[in-house]
Amino acid sequence: MEKPSRRNVLMAGGTLGALGALTVAAPAKASSLWTWSPKGSIAGEGEGADPKWVWDGEADPLVASLIDRGDVPEVNRLLKTWTKNGQPLPDGLPADLRDFLDKARRLPSWADQGKLAKAFEFNQKRGLYLGVTYGFASGMMSTAIPHEARAVYYSKGGADMRDRITKTAKLGYDIGTEKAFQPDGEMIVTCVKTRLAHAGVRHLLPKSAYWTKVADEKIPISQADMMVTWHSLPTTVMKELAKWKVRIPDDEAAAFLHSWQLTAHMLGILDEYIPKSWDEADAQAAQVLDPVLAPTAEGIKLADMLLNLAAFVDGGVLTKHILGALTRYVLGDEIAGWLKIPREPVWDPIFENLWPPFVAVREGVLDITRAPKELREVYWAFDEIIRQGVLLLLSGADYPISIEIPQTNNPHY
Repeated sequence: MEKPSRRNVLMAGGTLGALGALTVAAPAKASSLWTWSPKGSIAGEGEGADPKWVWDGEADPLVASLIDRGDVPEVNRLLKTWTKNGQPLPDGLPADLRDFLDKARRLPSWADQGKLAKAFEFNQKRGLYLGVTYGFASGMMSTAIPHEARAVYYSKGGADMRDRITKTAKLGYDIGTEKAFQPDGEMIVTCVKTRLAHAGVRHLLPKSAYWTKVADEKIPISQADMMVTWHSLPTTVMKELAKWKVRIPDDEAAAFLHSWQLTAHMLGILDEYIPKSWDEADAQAAQVLDPVLAPTAEGIKLADMLLNLAAFVDGGVLTKHILGALTRYVLGDEIAGWLKIPREPVWDPIFENLWPPFVAVREGVLDITRAPKELREVYWAFDEIIRQGVLLLLSGADYPISIEIPQTNNPHY
């Protein structure tokens, strides 16, 4: 039976994990005060403005103009051919868009190719864990972030979740590739296209009567919104790896952070909001991510949609139970309860009791050859879970995956 490759594991994890990154994340609660200092950022300074009231001053008016003047269909068609970071922009793009893209694709002066190379080594060694954490710590968490869940549900992509998540998988996969930010890589293109998509959602979602009825913000995807999504990815991943007692050298941890700092910048997040260290990231997450987690009717439906994609593999019954149990194990009973994920009498205790030694085997702490046959079969099943996750999430995907500027909201809502 086919075993999961690093590419497929990361792609599957990225599919769920990037769900929020390519759509919208929840802002900090209205009652919370922004106290995080820009001295803790990659910039080391800044105005200290509350990011809930900061959006994208360059992309937003541009994309609104593209939509209003009817240029988006042709722009999407042309940009579909732009896939590599160092590739010339396609001919025929509007001049204002070309100027924006020329600027937006440039790496910041603080980009460190040495750290990015080290980050790839980290991704190589931790691919399995990253697939699981991107998918079940980050991706399923996105359905428990109220504004994110509602925005996904009422946006155009909410009408076809398989199409939505196979497209959003690209960011989660691209960041783990060897030359992600180099000329022959694709991460810069993916980030810039995502930035355009964000601007499209900002312009369109406020026009949805369904979204405005439940939203407590007038414009989605503020800088705070994007940082919530950001923390649901690398910050959450590192917390999970620590919980699983995965030992990560300091230089690899710093390199992994750097790859995500650079991703934040390329997505249009201002440097003054990007944490400069893991300590600062944890401090910021405690203010902007942890307080917003909560159930919503839309989030419950989205979580069920994601788990029901398992119906494409082996009839879906066992697979959905397994994925639900893995979600409960990773996110905990409270969030699983919010999402109405049922308890699994067989698989819940299996993950609770056997996942830690499975990680220990992967880390070389335990010798699997000395484990009982039944235990070895369970460990094989964990690998199989990842393989099935790849199949259920990627079956039916169109390649190459192309991120586009939206033109409408969800036509069903």
